[in-house]
Amino acid sequence: MNCKNCNSTLRTDYSYCPDCGGKVVRQRITNKSLVYDFLERYFNLDNTFLKTISHMITKPEEVCGGYISGLRKKYLNPVSMLAISLTSSGFILFLMKKIAWENIDFSKVSYAQTSSGGAGTEKIMASTMEYSSLLFLFYIPVLAFASYVFFNKKNYNLAEHIVTAIYALTTFSIISSIYAIIMLLANPQFYIDTALIYSVVMVLFCVYVAYKNSQDKKTSLFWRVPLFLLFFLVGYFGISILTIGGLLLTGEISFQDFIPKT
Repeated sequence: MNCKNCNSTLRTDYSYCPDCGGKVVRQRITNKSLVYDFLERYFNLDNTFLKTISHMITKPEEVCGGYISGLRKKYLNPVSMLAISLTSSGFILFLMKKIAWENIDFSKVSYAQTSSGGAGTEKIMASTMEYSSLLFLFYIPVLAFASYVFFNKKNYNLAEHIVTAIYALTTFSIISSIYAIIMLLANPQFYIDTALIYSVVMVLFCVYVAYKNSQDKKTSLFWRVPLFLLFFLVGYFGISILTIGGLLLTGEISFQDFIPKT
């Protein structure tokens, strides 16, 4: 008998491959085994997913720095984290469109009002929501470049700062998805009203991760953090302008949406 993963020769009484650690599967796949494998992979206290999430909160320098230095098996890699984050975002988008949307009064969303009122705000938010995953990806290079400029005592290159930014953004996204699901089901208006606060907390978490990975002195935070936030703000407005421009060019929104109603 050979291992299905590495093709090493196995004894018939082996439950795991001694070379690659792969589990020997002797039974056919059932619904029960699928559920067990999912729970074992993602919600076992010893697995890499929960360990990655918890350590990104308590010691992000070990997760990001470990991956950058070559550590691969202890923590989930950034690509897998990104895949999980985008999957959870897709589920939140589904809840927003199918359940929460009709219960939101867009005329009360003060931070995103257009001159035409709630109707214009709703149309713009509906259009940008369709590209939320793409916009999420655009934030990665912005945050990476900001940390590269202002938090780089370890002399990481830009690609290594991209790894740090992916870990930071995806960790916050995965954790906050629990809050998002609860609020979209219980009080979607409150979820929309506090979206701006959510964005601020997200950026502050990214600042925390960048700082922990840089080993810069705490006293330097007085100038590093404001400059980091300013750089991100410029990037955020740049992405917003490009997004609105793209939606105008594709006809998904029009200048009429910004004109006051008479």
